[in-house]
Amino acid sequence: MSALANHSYAKMNGAGNEIVVVDLRDRPGPVTADDARAVASPKGVHYDQLMVLQPPRLQGTEAYIRIYNNDGSEAGACGNGMRCVARRIFEASGENAVTFETNAGLLNCWQGPAAGLYTVDMGVPKFGWQDIPLAEEFRDTRGIELQIGPIDAPILHTPSVVSMGNPHAIFWVEDVEAYDLGRFGPLLENHPIFPERANITLAHIVDRDHITIRTWERGAGLTRACGSAACATAVAAARLKRVNRTVQITLPGGELTIEWRERDDHVLMTGPAVFEFEGQFDPALFASVS
Repeated sequence: MSALANHSYAKMNGAGNEIVVVDLRDRPGPVTADDARAVASPKGVHYDQLMVLQPPRLQGTEAYIRIYNNDGSEAGACGNGMRCVARRIFEASGENAVTFETNAGLLNCWQGPAAGLYTVDMGVPKFGWQDIPLAEEFRDTRGIELQIGPIDAPILHTPSVVSMGNPHAIFWVEDVEAYDLGRFGPLLENHPIFPERANITLAHIVDRDHITIRTWERGAGLTRACGSAACATAVAAARLKRVNRTVQITLPGGELTIEWRERDDHVLMTGPAVFEFEGQFDPALFASVS
C-alpha cells in the first residue's frame, strides 16, 4: 500500500499555484509516480505540485523534499510550493527561517517583509546551453532560434532560455492573453530542443519594474502561477537590460516580487502562501497502484 494511504495532507496555493503538502518525516516511505498521479485523479485532490517532505539527509536542513507534477513526473524546484511548505513549518515550530534539500539543491526560506509573505532563495540561474539543458549548442541563450508557426510569419519566436532548477523558455509578447497557450504549450514543452522538456512562458514587459506572464508548466499544464517561471522571466528580462533587477511579476493567480540579487546573483522570490484545507488520503485512491 502507498505510503500516502490514510496520511494527512494540506491543500494550499502560492499565488494561485495549486499545492498539496504531505509531511512524511515521522512516517517515511517511498512515493511513486503512480502515487502522485492517483492523488491528482478526479477522486483525489487537484494540484499542480505535490510537495512530499521526507526525513532530512543533510545536517542543518529541515527536510528532503520531493516535488511531483500532476502527471507523476518530478520537478527540481517549485518556489510557490516551497513557500507553502515554509508556512506550515513556521506555524508548527515558531521558526522564521529554514533550509530544505531538493533535487535542485539547498533552498533557504524565511518570513517575508510583511505578514502572509514568504521569501525563497531560488539560487543562481544557469544560462549555459548544456546546463538548461538544450539538445544543441547556442552560444547566446538570451534568444535562441526556435519558432512556432509559418517561417515567414511565426506566431511565437526567439525565446530566452534559462534554468532555475528546471528548464524555462520565455517568449516575449505584447499581450499574454492573445495566444492559445493551451494549444502551443504542449508542442513547445516537448520540442526536441528540450531533452528534459521545458516550462513555456509568455511574458509582456509592462515597464522596468513590472512584467505580466502566463505559463504552461512542464508536467502540470496551464497553471495560475509558476514561481520558477517568474524567476526565470525576471532574470531573462534583466539579461536583455529591459527591466531592473527587482521586478513585480503579475500572474493569473496573483503577484510575486522577484529580486536578482546583484552581490551574488541569487534569485529571491517573495509572495503569499495560502492555506485552504486539510484532509486525509483515502486508501482506495491507491488500490490499483502496485
